[in-house]
Formats: sequence, structure tokens, C-alpha cells
Amino acid sequence: MSVTMIPHEFTRLSGDEQRRRADAFFEEMDRRRSVRLFSDEPVPRHLIEQAIRTASTAPSGAHRQPWTFVVTGDPEVKRQIREAAEEEERVNYEGGRLPEHWRQALEPLGTDWHKDFLETVPWVVVLFEQRFGFDAAGQKMHHFYVKESCGIAAGMFITALHHMGLATLPHTPSPMAFLTKLLGRPRNERPFCMFPIGFPADDCVVPDLERKTLDQVLVEIGESPRFSRQIGPDTGPTT
Repeated sequence: MSVTMIPHEFTRLSGDEQRRRADAFFEEMDRRRSVRLFSDEPVPRHLIEQAIRTASTAPSGAHRQPWTFVVTGDPEVKRQIREAAEEEERVNYEGGRLPEHWRQALEPLGTDWHKDFLETVPWVVVLFEQRFGFDAAGQKMHHFYVKESCGIAAGMFITALHHMGLATLPHTPSPMAFLTKLLGRPRNERPFCMFPIGFPADDCVVPDLERKTLDQVLVEIGESPRFSRQIGPDTGPTT
């Protein structure tokens, strides 16, 4: 079945505006931190819905959009999620399921198996990856690049939450199969990541970490395009 093609709506920005937006957005996102100390202050459901809408604009393999965002603000459901997550994490931390090198990497962050925040936050959202789908006739339909697609959607979800002034923590208790049963998801879905969402607590603290520098994460191959080394706002081509 063919897809109707429509004109692409694209606004061409000036060099000044591109740089301003790039710098401002980096500064905003550089302030983003994963939070484990939350307030129980209510958050409007509309904000959660809009963050999910934003995440669902993510590109996906063959535009199958292989994700489901399950939302709960129900205290009893959050309690059950916390208890199940803590049991898995307790086994990880105290039962030796985590390999030693992983434990050493986590030790400076001071994390443990207690996940009180899963009940404190007003909302918990679980992103499920759809391993396959179903067409209009109910026949099994293959999905492509599922993990890559869900990873991009998760990143956009986190970005949207931060942009609207909320905090979250990408939380992946391992294993996470309990979420499929607890939240009543179908056999084609598998939990990908869990997000407690709310405002940071007044006494919230986060580790004093440094992100890798640009030189550590960027590798350029070959000769640069003619305009790529432009310095300053709209100065034109440089040599």
C-alpha cells in the first residue's frame, strides 16, 4: 500500500538564529539530571500526555512506532511496582546477581535497592517495546529496529519532560518481566524502561558529575565541508 506524499513544512533559519537556538538548547539540556529524590507535588496529566505525544514523533523503523507508554498515578499500582522492583534490585545488590565490576561502577553514586521514589512521584510511566504488531485483520506484523526506535523515543521523552520543567529517572530494574504481568500487557510487548516523573524534592541532591568533553565524544573523518568551520554569527564562508 502506497503512502501519500505531501510537501515538507520546513522553516529555514538564519545562521544567527541557528546558533542561538543550538547554544540555548545545549545550556538547557546540560542542566538535566537524573533525580532520585522527588516531591509528591501533583503534576497535571496533560503534561505527561504531551511528553508522550512528543516522544511519539520519534523516527522508527518503517514508521511502525513500536512503543506503548503505560501511565499510572494509582497509589496501589505504584506500591506494587515499587515492591516488585525492590525485590529484583535487592537480589541484584545483596544476592550477588550484579557482577563485581558493575557494583564497583555503581558504588560512587550511592545507589541501592531501595526505590521509595516509585511511590512518592505522582506518575510512573513504563515504556514497552512492541516486538511485533498486528495489522487491521489481526495478522502478525513484523516491526523493524525496535530497540533503536524505542531508544530514540525514550530520549525524546526525557528531553520533553526536562523542557517542561519536570524531573525523571530512566529506571531499568533487572529483570523487568514483572512489569508485563503487573500492568497487564500483551505477549508482543516487553518492558524497555520505567520513568518515575515529578518535581525534585526541596532537599534533592545529585552527584557532582562531569560529562565527557566534545573532544571525547566527537570524531571527525575526512575533510570538513566548506562552511563547517564558520566562527561567529553569519560571517559568511571562511577559508
